[in-house]
Amino acid sequence: MRGMRTPRFMIILLSLFAVAPGFAVEFSDIYASLGQSGVDRVRNTGLTVFPTLLIPAGGRFEAMGQAYTAVASDASFLDANPAASASLSLTELTFVHNNWIADTSIEGVGYARRIGDFGFGVGGKFLHVPFTEYTTTTRQGASGRYSEGTVGVNASYNFLRSFAFPGVSVGATVKAAYRLIPEQIAAGQSAVGVAADIGVLSRFDLLKGFSSRSPNFGAGLALRNFGPPVRGEPLPSQIVTGVAYSPIRPVTVATDLIVPVSLAPGVPAERVGGAAGVSVRVAPFLSVQSGMLLRWGGSRFSMGASLELADFSLDVNYNLDLATQFRNLDRVSVQARINFGDEGRKALRDLVDRYYLDAWRASAIGNLNLAIELSARALELDPGFTPAEELLAISLLTRALQEDLRAIDLDSIADRLEDSTGVE
Repeated sequence: MRGMRTPRFMIILLSLFAVAPGFAVEFSDIYASLGQSGVDRVRNTGLTVFPTLLIPAGGRFEAMGQAYTAVASDASFLDANPAASASLSLTELTFVHNNWIADTSIEGVGYARRIGDFGFGVGGKFLHVPFTEYTTTTRQGASGRYSEGTVGVNASYNFLRSFAFPGVSVGATVKAAYRLIPEQIAAGQSAVGVAADIGVLSRFDLLKGFSSRSPNFGAGLALRNFGPPVRGEPLPSQIVTGVAYSPIRPVTVATDLIVPVSLAPGVPAERVGGAAGVSVRVAPFLSVQSGMLLRWGGSRFSMGASLELADFSLDVNYNLDLATQFRNLDRVSVQARINFGDEGRKALRDLVDRYYLDAWRASAIGNLNLAIELSARALELDPGFTPAEELLAISLLTRALQEDLRAIDLDSIADRLEDSTGVE
């Protein structure tokens, strides 16, 4: 039917999901062909503790290949950039389930809210792995469950916000992490660690080819997982910088540069990596994302879709890397987001716009007193609304000039001219 045509890239995306299970390939076997040179390239990987600090819980952060430092538009910011809570559109409560590798699963929950220029959030991830020990005679020995988790508390503030410039957000997240290894499996290996994230984020208009109140360019910087070593092993600390750009309204492309850092003496950091991703809105309620994480020993391709309803959103992602097994339903994550609204921000903006437009109409017909009153109301609601401030200044100046003209005694001027020239 006309108007119901499916875009080509959607057909390709659905085809990938359909044919993937038929390959039944163990991508981990590819490691065997890398040789010694491959080992040399990844020799610094796997030396950090608490991998849950690096594993994305899900959402758009994961779907865009983790190229999210300058995007960070939903509760996924807790893993990406702690400065983003000060610019969130909605208050969100999220729940995540992630089938990670084989029988390893990650569960997550997060909450984020913005009040004016202040944003805050809290979230956590929990990883659990069933573990069974076997003796040299293949008899079952000890059994238990390895578990690891992190929890973080976030706060950020947006500075310098105005009508023309959305501002610069600065934020931090304080984290605690733990790992629990049953004593019957490995005694004395449980541990606790602390870390912190610090981030900066700014959005503005740059090379914008469409009309919108929303900025089309973003730049971000985040210092992730910085903290003291745990039992001599470093945390997966990173310095990440990224940019995001919307060349047209429904498309956002993003890229990140990832610089690993080791705070443990004698332990080298991983090599520099990166990420690239794209998000395309195909309908008001549906968007699709894809991305690539480039990391030594841990690169992967991601794709996902976001269904956004009035009070509920759903993100479904799929990841492909050298550990993905098509025979098992792994590397799939589902994130449910409950939207609690925008704290009345849109209604306030609409009211300010209405006052401003009515003020212009009043000014156009010469009712300056009404124009001044309406402009002042708009500024009272939003002191940073520059157009209303400019209109108020113009209206006040015009009214003052009119009052000065009225104060001039024209008859007195005419009498003086008559006396000086002698002409009636």
